[in-house]
Amino acid sequence: MAIHAQSSGIFCMFSIQTMLIISVSSPGTANLRFPQHYTMIHWAGRIEKELEKVLPQVTGVQQMKSIYNEKRSQFDVKRNSPKDLVERVARDIARLLNSKRKALERLAKEAEQIQTEYPWQDNIKESDIQYYDSKVDAEYTEENLMANPQSISLEFVEDPNFKNKVNYSYTAVQIPTDIYKGSPTILNELNWTQALERVFIDNSREDPSLRWQAFGSATGVTRYYPATPWRTPYKIDLYDVRRRPWYIQGASSPKDMVIIVDVSGSVSGLTLKLMKTSVNEMLDTLSDDDYVNVVQFNEKADVVVSCFKTLVQANLRNKKIFKDKVMQMHAKGTTVYKSGFQFAFEQLLNDTTSAPRANCNKMIMMFTDGGEDRAEEVFEKYNWPNKTVRVFTFSVGQHNYDVAPLQWIACANKGYYFEIPSIGAIRINTQEYLDVLGRPMALAGNQAKQVQWTNVYQDALGLGLVITGTMPVFNLTADNDSKNQLILGVMGVDIALSEIQQLTPRYKLGANGYTFAIDPNGYVLLHPNLQPKIINFREPVTLDFLDAELADSNKEEIRRLMIDGKAGQRKVKTLVKAIDKRYIDEVLRTYIWTPVEGTDYSLGLVLPTYSEHHIRANLSDQILQVQYFESLLPHTFESEGRVLIAPREYCKDLELSSNNTEFLLNFIALMEKVTPDSKQCDNFLLHNLILDTGIIRQLVEKVWKTKDLNTYGFLAVFAATDGGITRIFPNKAAETWEEDPEPFNATYYQRSLDNRGYIFRAPYRSPNTILQEQENDTIGILVSTAVEITVGSRTIRPAVVGVKLDLEAWTSKFKILASNQTDNTRQGSQMCTPTSGCEMDCDAHEDLLCYLIDDGGFLIMSNQINDWSKIGMFFSEVDSALMYALYNNSFYQRKLTFDYQSVCAPIHSSNTGAAPRGVFVPTIADFLNMAWWTSTAAWSLFQQMLYGFAYHSWFTTDEIEASDISESKEASCVRQQTQFYFGNVSSAYSIVQDCENCSRVIHAKRINNTNLLFVVAEKLPCSTCDVEKLFQEELEFIQEDPCLNMPQPRYRKGPSTCFDYNIAENTTDCGRGHSFRPSIRTLLLLQLLLLSLVAHPHILPFSL
Repeated sequence: MAIHAQSSGIFCMFSIQTMLIISVSSPGTANLRFPQHYTMIHWAGRIEKELEKVLPQVTGVQQMKSIYNEKRSQFDVKRNSPKDLVERVARDIARLLNSKRKALERLAKEAEQIQTEYPWQDNIKESDIQYYDSKVDAEYTEENLMANPQSISLEFVEDPNFKNKVNYSYTAVQIPTDIYKGSPTILNELNWTQALERVFIDNSREDPSLRWQAFGSATGVTRYYPATPWRTPYKIDLYDVRRRPWYIQGASSPKDMVIIVDVSGSVSGLTLKLMKTSVNEMLDTLSDDDYVNVVQFNEKADVVVSCFKTLVQANLRNKKIFKDKVMQMHAKGTTVYKSGFQFAFEQLLNDTTSAPRANCNKMIMMFTDGGEDRAEEVFEKYNWPNKTVRVFTFSVGQHNYDVAPLQWIACANKGYYFEIPSIGAIRINTQEYLDVLGRPMALAGNQAKQVQWTNVYQDALGLGLVITGTMPVFNLTADNDSKNQLILGVMGVDIALSEIQQLTPRYKLGANGYTFAIDPNGYVLLHPNLQPKIINFREPVTLDFLDAELADSNKEEIRRLMIDGKAGQRKVKTLVKAIDKRYIDEVLRTYIWTPVEGTDYSLGLVLPTYSEHHIRANLSDQILQVQYFESLLPHTFESEGRVLIAPREYCKDLELSSNNTEFLLNFIALMEKVTPDSKQCDNFLLHNLILDTGIIRQLVEKVWKTKDLNTYGFLAVFAATDGGITRIFPNKAAETWEEDPEPFNATYYQRSLDNRGYIFRAPYRSPNTILQEQENDTIGILVSTAVEITVGSRTIRPAVVGVKLDLEAWTSKFKILASNQTDNTRQGSQMCTPTSGCEMDCDAHEDLLCYLIDDGGFLIMSNQINDWSKIGMFFSEVDSALMYALYNNSFYQRKLTFDYQSVCAPIHSSNTGAAPRGVFVPTIADFLNMAWWTSTAAWSLFQQMLYGFAYHSWFTTDEIEASDISESKEASCVRQQTQFYFGNVSSAYSIVQDCENCSRVIHAKRINNTNLLFVVAEKLPCSTCDVEKLFQEELEFIQEDPCLNMPQPRYRKGPSTCFDYNIAENTTDCGRGHSFRPSIRTLLLLQLLLLSLVAHPHILPFSL
């Protein structure tokens, strides 16, 4: 009766489709009709009834609820108060950071005192100093070029806190490869910083939780504690502490920088290449607190990135765009300094725009090959007399221009003049401007001695993701009876993110509850989705909160309030992406947040409604503990099923392992030595684990053992709990179990909690999967549902139960349920005979397409034998036209998402050849062109040949393994993916899909209490249908024009303090030129020698 009433209503809505059903029958099947809409509804009802009968019966979901009620005396249901939780964790984090602050202050104070008392030694020698050179024990693939006879030999012990071998009695020293260790400056630096060893050790004794303590010197020397060999992923160590995010942040205030690049005709060849490299290296000295623009000029000036009309945040994305455009610059025209400077000043001083700025240090960095112009009128108009903008000038390349104008420009505008004659001078000279910016900070003294906390970044010594507290160290020695304005360096103390995560109540919040924290830029330092897939020491890990989650207007507002340091709470309906990235669910979440006192960080907590309470086991009866624990022992697996335990830190002495069998054995061995109430163990985790073991064991005895799974077409039955237990029955089924042993990290577990009913999921198969047909190959479809219990007025979901369907058995059952063969009682049913027409069904007629598709658009079942190998594929790969019709008629919605933490495929450069590395190779045209011989190219080539005499390896080609190449080219990238999820269509519909030459009817209905869509359709009469093919697979996001769809800058807040001006600053030290200008006679002699060497290479002691 109910079915008949529902069908009547649908007849009114779909009369046109019903008429079309009759008209689209295939010519060769005159007696076979496409099933009517109410027939499909009836089939769907039969499928629903079968699932509702079998699944609860075998999984024991109702019995498990009863077991929880029976064991009510063995646990309490505790409330998770979001406000109390987030405030307590915020206090704990503030306490942790404050303890590191004290260590920093002690280090900075002692360092300044030690340096003040140190007597400078002009005649110091390398043999006078002994220290541990961390590069001596570095693992280089070639002969160790870093050998240092003055380095002491140390022994190391493994320390899990550092994830490294360390020596607690000594510090280690790292000196950049391009710095000469024997210079008096470096030797004196090594000498006085040796006394820091005692301070590092005292700090560590006072606070054993301290991780790396380091002093980064303005000379480039890094001294860190405890000592450990240096790590470098490449043959050549490119690490320079002065280019690290934590040093840059601690050494200067935020910057508004405009880089102007001379691209006139005189800047060509090698000089232009040096300029491009210099600009890109300059960009690497900027952090997310800085703003920048890059301008190219000759007679006119313009931005290199057309859509960057104003300064933009110096984040990774924008810097990459700048670098790509800088490499495309071409030289032409004449040099007019006025055009470049005027453009730059207007960029910096234009206050009419609402674009965000750093609003602190303002500076212009000019790269040029030289010129006579001084552009005085521009400085008079924009910068004098206050000189609010510093101007730094860089003379690039070998040339004979007078450098006096460039020196004057820098000196007249509180800047500095630098020379970059060759590629080896780029790194040092593009970072030393930080010393000038540090002058006001040094003169501010104690006012500037503030601890700053960095963005998240990868630790160079293997500690993983860290944040660093930094504090500047000033030179307190008198400078000609005036205050010294030099920064000695930056002191840093690391905190591993894992330390902060340990302060959060991870397992009390359930699988879908979590804490997160953001900084003033909106970047997360805590978030379950903060999982960078690449270790890149040069780039900070900058994942915005709105990129870590699926953004919406509510989250944008939450982010703004957190950055502003405000507390709040909001319940929102939002979208979440599953761990496996295949599914999206619409869920209800409570967001609550509060500032972390004494820092710029803000802490947030996210809680689903069903996680507002949690279970706390109360197993005081030790006999009961032993009984439950026995179920974990391997000898019980054959009769009760395999047990997996979540790899959690149940006890301090428990040895973790990625192999769950090994981890379980480690756990059992430890439990034989300690009790669950031991002080070295987490009693909450252990008691809940043992309680859940007992509950599932009872489920096995009461339900699972009483069922013949084969009769029901099941391969396995399983249960998993918040306590960390997963049991798979029978034991042999565990051999093919591929789900994460940590339930909180398993897609099926998280999605079952967020959705009502039974969640189906097939093993994923991509379109590119190569399938090997095997006779005995069995495909299992995972089906899971949450166990929901009510205790008083409190509702919780502490577990998930499910089965693995045998695809072959259930496909046969599916075809019978969606057929007329056994349905003699149904009103209007007809048996097919040769003389009477009848409706096609899913069992007897292959021309009828019948599918079960899940809510992500993946194929679960099909009546087509050819689709067996496509189970688990995105349905567009099975029938693209049908998938599009379902999407176009709102059965599915789609969401384009991005992964900002992916790894790009290695990029193989086409610039290959057998030329010696680092050597400019002239063309035949260059040799024949006399102008070339008087240009900088010839002089540069001769310079490089002289280097070659000293270093034979410069003239030999490297044999590089493929792994080295891919490693050096590996870089982070953005990947995009489209997820599909059910639309608002909840009832059954019929649609007609029109193609150019044909049409077909499609019936579709949601299967109640599941995530399945039942689809019945005709085969498409024509071969093609011109519709969009939908894609779900993750692809690399490549944007050819970065100015297309340029996102609006997100809200952020810069540092609250700024040190960019001090009336006492001495600007007389502004750089001096050291150009080597050979006489014409000398140059001619050198050119003749060069010609002779090229014409007679056999006279050289090595091969060119």
